[in-house]
Amino acid sequence: MSMKEKLKYFGFIFGFILCITILVSCSKSENTAADSQKLKITTTTTMLKDLIQTIGGDKVEVINLMGEGVDPHLYNASAGDVKKLASADVIIYGGLHLEGKMSDVFGKLENSGKDILDVGNTLDKSLLIFQEENIPDPHVWFDTNLWILEAEAVAAKLSDIDPENKDYYMSNLESYKKELSDLTEYVIQRINEVPESQRILVTAHDAFGYFAKQFRLEVRSIQGISTDSEAGTKDISELADFIAEKKIKAVFIESSVPRKTIESLQEAVKSRGWDVKIGGELYSDSLGDKEHNTDTYIKTVKKNVDVIVEALK
Repeated sequence: MSMKEKLKYFGFIFGFILCITILVSCSKSENTAADSQKLKITTTTTMLKDLIQTIGGDKVEVINLMGEGVDPHLYNASAGDVKKLASADVIIYGGLHLEGKMSDVFGKLENSGKDILDVGNTLDKSLLIFQEENIPDPHVWFDTNLWILEAEAVAAKLSDIDPENKDYYMSNLESYKKELSDLTEYVIQRINEVPESQRILVTAHDAFGYFAKQFRLEVRSIQGISTDSEAGTKDISELADFIAEKKIKAVFIESSVPRKTIESLQEAVKSRGWDVKIGGELYSDSLGDKEHNTDTYIKTVKKNVDVIVEALK
């Protein structure tokens, strides 16, 4: 190949590479511009992250503070978390004392003028379950009807701060409500497979009150609605008596709670002459992950009910 041909050849290659570089650069610029136009939302739990992404779609960028398996009752905000909260266009959190150790942080940000949505506070108080000292049970996502109300609150908030995309958010909301309606029917059908006398759900902490109320189960737990409460020997002893008396087939561990309390309960029941098995792991204060096909709210609820039914029926 002559020198002239070589120069021509390398000139062609250089031009081709330059064109590709420009195209990639333009694409990146367009993506950056698109990302900069998205609503920046910081939230707390994996359940809320999934809800906001479902309603917000490609119009939002969601930053979540708590990963899979993290217990929101005991979570303390780090300096990095506070920075993420402060830089958000809007903060959306569960409320009802779910993120109990973060209350002061939310209060200070709200007082400073930060746009904040406490979804728990949007629910009619008559729909809530209250424990001792008039403390609300924060695990409202286990009632699919209450989750629809929180979805509506999220859609309304996004529409309020981004009115140009209101139709988009509302369309996503309606699609999601249909999916949640189908989910409710699925849970009802599965629970009906368990004899009524065996519909007793025993877990580490009292996270399934709304689930039990909606789908007509009896629920018992070692700890209260917050894992911050202590599980005493008296609690374990009384529950062990109940399980042995009722001959309950299975008790359940939770993904965000250490299993030692349930194992202690299992041993206590055994000492009373009844062998109760650990029926499996339930997701209580966190969703699961893609590996276990539990990375969305709907998948997680289905997984929970499948585990419960297979262990109790």
